[in-house]
Amino acid sequence: MSKLPEFEFVKTAACRDQRVGNCPEIALNVPGVVALRDSNRPDMVVTYTAAEWADLTAAIKGGEFDLSA
Repeated sequence: MSKLPEFEFVKTAACRDQRVGNCPEIALNVPGVVALRDSNRPDMVVTYTAAEWADLTAAIKGGEFDLSA
């Protein structure tokens, strides 16, 4: 199993409040890779290519994963 690169994860501004328990964290510091993890499960990292990330965010913005629908 290959070792993951050293990702530098950041939280959204809304999640920087210490009272917020779990938040998505994103790392963009490795060229060509977008890494995503849950702050409650920092050892579980999902990686995307830039194209995959663009597809995912477009689908989210388009309402494809809207849980309120």
